[in-house]
Amino acid sequence: MRRSIYTLGLAVLLLSLAASATTFTFDTDPFAGTPVLGVPGRQIVGGEQFISFSPGRDVFQFSSPAFGVSGPVNFVNSTAQGVPSGGVNVVVLETFDDDNNPLTPFGAGQAANLIADRITTPGAGFFIYFNQSLDLPRLVYSTDLSSNTSDLKILARMLNLNGAEGKNELPDFTADNFEITTATNAVPEPASLLMMSTGLLGVGGVLRRRIRG
Repeated sequence: MRRSIYTLGLAVLLLSLAASATTFTFDTDPFAGTPVLGVPGRQIVGGEQFISFSPGRDVFQFSSPAFGVSGPVNFVNSTAQGVPSGGVNVVVLETFDDDNNPLTPFGAGQAANLIADRITTPGAGFFIYFNQSLDLPRLVYSTDLSSNTSDLKILARMLNLNGAEGKNELPDFTADNFEITTATNAVPEPASLLMMSTGLLGVGGVLRRRIRG
C-alpha cells in the first residue's frame, strides 16, 4: 500500500513538472538606450531572445506599461487576407512570403507591411511571422500595427519551430499563448501549483510514515 501511494505521488509530481507551462516575460522598454523612436522612418531592432516555445502550453507575457499595449489580448491567427481592420493587438501571420521572389526574403518589415495593409485602427501590438532566411518564427513588437513606418523590436526567435514543421505549428497558436498584464513577474498557473502540491504531499506523507515506522 505504501509503495502504491509513493508511486502515485511521484507520478503526479513528475507529470506536473513535465506539463507545466513556461512563461516568457517581457517587461522592459523595448527601445531602452536607443534613439530609435526619434529617428524618422522604420527602424528594426534585433537582439532577441533565443528560445524554445511550445504552442500547446507556453505563454508570452507582456507588460502593458512597458509596451503601451492595453489588455485584454485581441488575437487573430490567419493569413494576411484574414487580418481584420481593427480590434487586434496580437497577430500570428500564416502568410510566409509577399512577392515570391527569393532575392527578397520575407522578414519582419515585410510581415509588418502585410499586417498594416489590413489594419486601419492605430495601435501598438505584437505579431509572429515566419522568417524566410532564418527558417523559423519570430515574435515582434510594433509601435503601430496599422503603419508601414512603425518601429519594430524583435523580441524572440523560436529555435525549435524551424522548417516545414515549424510552419505547420503556427496554426496551433491561440490567444491562450499571450497575456498582457501590469505585473512584472510571471506566476505559475493554479492548476500547475495544485498538481505539484498534490504530488509533494503524497511523497511527503509516505516519507513521514517511513520515518515514524
